[in-house]
Amino acid sequence: MNPTREYELVVADARIYDGSGGPAYRGDVAVDGGRIAAIGAPHTLRGRLREDAHGLALAPGFIDVHTHDDRAVLDDPGLFNKLSQGVTTVIAGNCGISLAPWRADREPPAPLSLIGGREHFRFDRFADYLDAVDAARPAVNVAALVGHSTLRIAEVADLSRPADEAELGRMRARLREALDAGAIGLSSGLFYRPSQAAPNSEVIALAAESGARGGVYASHIRDEYDGVLDALDEAIDAGVAARTPVVLSHHKCAGPANWGRSAETLARIDQRRRSHWVGLDAYPYTAGSTVLDPDYVDGVIRVLVSWSQPHPQQAGRDLAEIAADWGVDQKEAARRLHPAGAVYFQMREDDVRRVLAHDRTMIGSDGLPHDAHPHPRLWGAFPRVLGHYCRDEGLFHLAEAVRRMTSLSADCFGLKRRGRIAPGLAADLVLFDPATIADRASYAEPRQAAAGIRAVWVDGACALRDARATGERRGRTLRREEERHGR
Repeated sequence: MNPTREYELVVADARIYDGSGGPAYRGDVAVDGGRIAAIGAPHTLRGRLREDAHGLALAPGFIDVHTHDDRAVLDDPGLFNKLSQGVTTVIAGNCGISLAPWRADREPPAPLSLIGGREHFRFDRFADYLDAVDAARPAVNVAALVGHSTLRIAEVADLSRPADEAELGRMRARLREALDAGAIGLSSGLFYRPSQAAPNSEVIALAAESGARGGVYASHIRDEYDGVLDALDEAIDAGVAARTPVVLSHHKCAGPANWGRSAETLARIDQRRRSHWVGLDAYPYTAGSTVLDPDYVDGVIRVLVSWSQPHPQQAGRDLAEIAADWGVDQKEAARRLHPAGAVYFQMREDDVRRVLAHDRTMIGSDGLPHDAHPHPRLWGAFPRVLGHYCRDEGLFHLAEAVRRMTSLSADCFGLKRRGRIAPGLAADLVLFDPATIADRASYAEPRQAAAGIRAVWVDGACALRDARATGERRGRTLRREEERHGR
């Protein structure tokens, strides 16, 4: 540290939560050339721009490990719903759903339809998709997984059966191209119809391509309901056979019959991680959101319609109310609304808390940015963890909450220059007030920016100040090989 040097920016006298999970400390953080240049005692560093951070927390920019922002980063590159939460990096391509590599020759089936129509699936090569993201100049950084369902739809003639040898060979070739272009791993959604017929051997063959190149395997497991334990084992077995780390997506115990089983599922995860690397992500809500399917409608749990193609005016209404208006049962109402999306109130609070408290749990919003009436997690997941679960409920201390949003996520996905405040690392930073940070998005009014975020910097440039975007868009694609070597 040079005490006479003048830096581009100094965030002065902040309470620094460096992402490690260790205690916070007061200090100055200097930024030059998009990187953290120095850390010093309070009021010891000089900058051409100076941010007075007294009384505020400074953390690494949050990493949203579970998004479906594949198209949003192209169509809405300002990504205000993420910046306003303090998110500076998103990981797209989850649940087996990615916008590439597939040039659509037909309308994409669910769940791919959650992120776009035929005109949006226009990238036969993953490299072309990543180049398009860079050209769009997103406000946040973007790392991307390759979706197993996307690969199947591109290459498997009959989705009701496993891929044959030739089809699997073509899927592997598409995946290799994507990984060589910079994809950070493979995701699957065996729960969804396009991949339900895929045996674990098919997944293993693909996950092995990811593992051989240092990538991960992220799994929306086959069953989050009664068969959750077997489905967890299936996903972890795939990672073991493929020699690749496993990330269990949005871990939950769904449906009233399974409420309370998180103690059992987390014990199984802990048992398996003794011999293999296993991580998990979660969102801080008791409701999930996906396609509206009559098979998921049981007449017991509340279902909120998030969009409907034939009946768009019904978005934002409870399925039970719509069914009553139409004089039909809820399954029939769901059939009439289809294709559609929904928010399912399928979890219990004690399970959510237990999963969030687990030491391997990362935070992911799992928001669906194209829904007409989205789940509030799209706008509120990260401030809800920091405000409600950390400060108000005391589920964990603030340094630990920050770790789950930063270094834990960066280490899992191989993002070597993110997730910590240390000299030489990327100057992706968020300044917030621990006393006032709170989610404002609700199920009734989901598009509400959080309270308590003072400023967000991406690559050293201020992208958000006091809940207003500045117009700076310094995000870029985080390509696997570059990130692994810290470039």
